[in-house]
Amino acid sequence: MLIGKYYHNLEGNGRISLPKKFRNTSQSWIITRGLDGCLFLLKKENFSNELEKINQVGLTKKANRDLVRLMTNEASELTPDSTGRIKLPNYLIEFAQLKKSLVIVGSLNRLEIWDQERYHRYLDQLESKAESIAEQAYVAE
Repeated sequence: MLIGKYYHNLEGNGRISLPKKFRNTSQSWIITRGLDGCLFLLKKENFSNELEKINQVGLTKKANRDLVRLMTNEASELTPDSTGRIKLPNYLIEFAQLKKSLVIVGSLNRLEIWDQERYHRYLDQLESKAESIAEQAYVAE
């Protein structure tokens, strides 16, 4: 499970250090454009699992085809170096409008990489809706 919030900096060459908790240097990750203004960083097997779930719904639905395109067309496989750093592709840095200060947050099966200012603006607008979001999102089995 990937959880927690970590503050890091984007280095000039597009590298970031993964939080120590996630620095398995033999682990392959997939970085792709995320939703809501962030990047998604998924372990390779989690990325495959997510795509399989989408694929099971079927490719006859345009929304599924579009989501597969969004998730895969700009995805890139990464392996951390010996110090736990990864190099983000420039086109994804631009997409997420990443500046110097970043927030890396664990979101169960993925990490999200946010520009720090953008993340806090997004979080601020969520805070006022927390109860209604919880009521709408949670479905008992």
